[in-house]
Amino acid sequence: MLLLPRLRMSWLRHAALCSALLLAAMGAPAQVPAPAPDAAVLRLRVVGGLAGVNQFTRWEQPFWTQELARLSGGRFTADIVPFDRAGVPDVEMLRLLQLGVVPFGTMLMSAMATQYPQYTAPDLAGLNPDMASLRASVAAFRPYLEKTLRERHGVEALAIYVYPAQVLFCKRPLTALADLAGRRTRVSSTTQADFVGAVGGVAVHTSFAQIAGALQSGNIECAITGTTSGRAVGLHTLTSHLYAMPLNWGLAIFGANRNAWDALPPELRAVLRRELPRLEARIWRESERETTESLACHSGAPSCASAAKGAMALVPVSAQDERRRVEIFRATVLPRWLMRCADGCADLWKYTIGEARGIALPATP
Repeated sequence: MLLLPRLRMSWLRHAALCSALLLAAMGAPAQVPAPAPDAAVLRLRVVGGLAGVNQFTRWEQPFWTQELARLSGGRFTADIVPFDRAGVPDVEMLRLLQLGVVPFGTMLMSAMATQYPQYTAPDLAGLNPDMASLRASVAAFRPYLEKTLRERHGVEALAIYVYPAQVLFCKRPLTALADLAGRRTRVSSTTQADFVGAVGGVAVHTSFAQIAGALQSGNIECAITGTTSGRAVGLHTLTSHLYAMPLNWGLAIFGANRNAWDALPPELRAVLRRELPRLEARIWRESERETTESLACHSGAPSCASAAKGAMALVPVSAQDERRRVEIFRATVLPRWLMRCADGCADLWKYTIGEARGIALPATP
């Protein structure tokens, strides 16, 4: 099997997972078993992205379970399970891929922030105010990311996916970033916390599943989350104001354990090398479209085609706040990322995103 099927973190299966990790750490290679002699189809086991969002339901799942068979003339297919329903901790995905416990899986870039902050550079809070900026940041950083994942972790990066923009939902009126001062605001990453703190807000790290409950209980009064995922959990009914500035986006890397990748039939590797970039491009276009559509639907605009329209006040980004975003990024977010990052990150920034985007390193005191 290519994946411990539908891992659940009960004590029994947790012990089984630990045993698998131990074997892998002792040098057991990741294997892709050959199909039985009478098998007509080679079936892969894939761990995909977040359940319930369009990236998974509209694109990842159909690609692996339907399109792959069509594209390969019926020779190859796959089963896919979203990582948050497979019992695979998002912070462990890179390690599990490296060990071969998960041969083919999707890693949230933000989940690597604590152990490998250098890999999160393309989506730091405040860096990319639009999709064009994000594309430029990813393009500049991608060669380093792919090379380092391959050489340091034994992981072949095959695609980079993006989720819709992460924006700000609030229960009370706000007209500008300055209005966040003193407000307890849900964040999902350290760089979001840096950004919120820079305007005087109180960052509260909260899982996505807990956002609605935290708003209802009063533990938070604002939340940063995706435009589309915010609709999915009903934030258009729990909050009144939506600030349209993308604070960041949410990137995910689809990768393969290098031994598992090399063990695939050459024909299958060729199909995936050709088709996964196309899948990536479709997901990027969808995320950009969803960002615009969801903002319209949250506010109940006529352009929203959904029956579930909200009536939120959509707050536009002022020129003053756009200048403030740039200032916060350069003076707070980037310097703090550099402090958390490993040696060499200053040069990494300088020769990748910094050069491509014209963002110089902060002056040292």
